[in-house]
Formats: sequence, C-alpha cells, structure tokens
Amino acid sequence: MSDTVVCINAGSSSIKFQLFGAAAGDDLSLHFKGQLEGIGVKPRLVAQDAEGRSLVDQDFEAKEISDTGAAIPKLLGWLRAHLEGTLPKVIGHRIVFGGTRYAAPVEIDDQVIDHLHSLVPFMPLHLPPELIPIETIREHLPELPQVAVFDTGFHQGHDEVIERFAIPDELHDEGLRRYGYHGISYEYIAQRLAEVAPDIAKGRVVVAHLGSGCSMCALVDGRSVEPSMGFSTLDGLPMGTRPGRLDPGAVLYLLQVKGMSAKEVEALLYSGCGLKGLSGISNDVRELLASDDPSAKMALDYFSLHSARMVADLATVMDGIDGLVFTAGVGEKAAPVRAAIGARLAWLGLEIDESANDQHGPRISTEQSRIACYVMPTDEELMIARHSLALVRSHDS
Repeated sequence: MSDTVVCINAGSSSIKFQLFGAAAGDDLSLHFKGQLEGIGVKPRLVAQDAEGRSLVDQDFEAKEISDTGAAIPKLLGWLRAHLEGTLPKVIGHRIVFGGTRYAAPVEIDDQVIDHLHSLVPFMPLHLPPELIPIETIREHLPELPQVAVFDTGFHQGHDEVIERFAIPDELHDEGLRRYGYHGISYEYIAQRLAEVAPDIAKGRVVVAHLGSGCSMCALVDGRSVEPSMGFSTLDGLPMGTRPGRLDPGAVLYLLQVKGMSAKEVEALLYSGCGLKGLSGISNDVRELLASDDPSAKMALDYFSLHSARMVADLATVMDGIDGLVFTAGVGEKAAPVRAAIGARLAWLGLEIDESANDQHGPRISTEQSRIACYVMPTDEELMIARHSLALVRSHDS
C-alpha cells in the first residue's frame, strides 16, 4: 500500500490542502487537492481529484467554522472519511519563516512549536495562522507526524555581504537581516532545471517567481546566491498589492506626517499598494491586460521595468547570467508580461521567440539568444510532500 502525504498551506481565512501518494521508492503523485475557504464568513469545503473531478462541494454555517481552529477538525473528518478511515503517513506544512535556526525541514515537536512562537514578531501576519492547524492537529491526533518546510530555508548560508543590512551589529544579531522567501518554489525549479535545461542548470540563472506575491532569486549551480526579498515579504519586486522596494523615509512620512498607525501602515503596504495601488483598478494581471485604461498600462509598464531591473541587479551578483526562468501564476501564464520584461533585457542578449512565448514554452528564447529563457510551472506542494515523506521515512529506518 502506498504512503500518503497531506500538505497544508494555511492562511487567516482559508486552508489549502493536497494529498499525494507514493509506493516505497516511487515519486509522489497527486491524488486530490482542495481548500476550505471563507472561514468565519461563508465557509465552503471544495476538493477535486487529479483529473479535476469534484470530490466535495459543501457549505457550512459561519458559526460551524468560525476560525481556523474549528476548520481543522472538519477537514480531518473529511480526509478520514475519504481515505476510508485511514490517516496519512505525515502532514507537511508550508511555514513562511524559519528564522536563522531552520535551514532544513524538521519534524514538529514542542520545542519546534515554542521556537516558531518566538518568531511571531518577525512575521506577525503569517506565522499565527500557520501555527493554529499544527497545534490543533497535535491536539486531536498527537500520534500523526507533522513536518514544517520553510520558505526561508533554501536561502540559508548566504555570504554576510548578501545577508546583511547596513545597520549596527546589535540589530543584525537580533535578527534584522535579509532572509528571502519563496524558497520552496526555487528549490523545486532548481531540481527541474537539471531535467528540462541541463545546459544551464549548473550555470548562473535568475528565477522569476511572479504571482500575487513576486520575487526573484539568483541561482548558481542550483543554489541560492541572492533573493530579491529581504527581511519581509514586502521587499523587492512590486506585487499584486505590495509595493516592493520602498524608501524607508516613505514609511516615516506615513507615520509622522500622515499620522497613520503602525497597523494602518501595515494594511496599506500589504493590501493597498503594488499593481492595485498603481492602477486603481485591480491587482489581477489578467484584468489589467484586458483593460484600455491608461492606468492599467502604466502599472504593467512599471512592473516590467522593475522586473527587468531586478534581473540585471541579480546578474551583477552572479558576475553574469546564463538563463532566466519564469514561474508561478503570472510567470507561467502571462505571455505579454514575459515579452515586456524580455524586451527590456535585449541589451543583455536576451531574444524572446514570440511564437514560443505565446505557447508558454517551455523554452521561449530563440536559438540565437545569448540568455536561455524558459517557462517552468512550479509545484511547492509536491516539494513539501517530498520533504515530509523523506523525513518520516528516514526516522522509520
């Protein structure tokens, strides 16, 4: 019988989940995926199998699932019923922030939970909703192994000159440093490069993870050299609702002159900026591409300019660039955005094949292009599942 792994990605109002299965020695395959959304407002559990067939579409009263803690027992009950009374071998969790301690996935115990709670001040919006499912599952099923896989882990071990801000040692030692995010996605792409593009896999590659959240990472020989995100997920590229790189003086202005509270600034920076703030229309690239509004065009031009600038920035860190990979929702599906970024990088020798780009690759650069350019779907959940199963199997052996 195959081992099964459930991956959980929890937010404040939804829980996304996927179940993978594998016989001993085999790679994992997706069995089903779904989410429990609208928690506390209009809860709804939906799931589809690997072929897209509906497995469940169930609404609940708001009082039945008032918060994430109440959502987990409902989800576990459905999973157990769907698995005919059995439980998965392990549950893997995507944890956005692991600080400096966790470079590798870790099986969750009391010590791990205590340390993650101590990290909440560094990531107050993300860590609390990620911890609730872990603790609720431990309460209901203490015998079920759980594994934390960290978005920051892939970026551990950077040179000090990359990791530091230009601040005093005491602040750096307290944890005010550049961590980098989307590491699970970058690790997956680094592994796929060896299969899809072996000619550049060991070279100097920029991976552009462009979705609602956006970042880039410089890879050399498949290892993270520098990420575009730093201390928080606000840094680097402009995103759907986040501004990306921002002069700290602008934050001081909002606090001191505009009289905004820290919570109001936080809400603005996480939810009211980026493409949404620039366009005044939407954070959805599809809507902006379809719009005739000049503000939509300006927002997309801004995004392509700053994306191309980041590629050049990361190329400087690597002393050159051999490849560029687009991934995540916008990177995988928005051909006009890729074309616009590519056009701004023509001076580096990048030449996009228009036909291949319209078909979404996998290779979208011409044969003459000095930089090889690819489109590669990412799969963070599969990466989490692989790590989680490997860890509990190693403990079994």
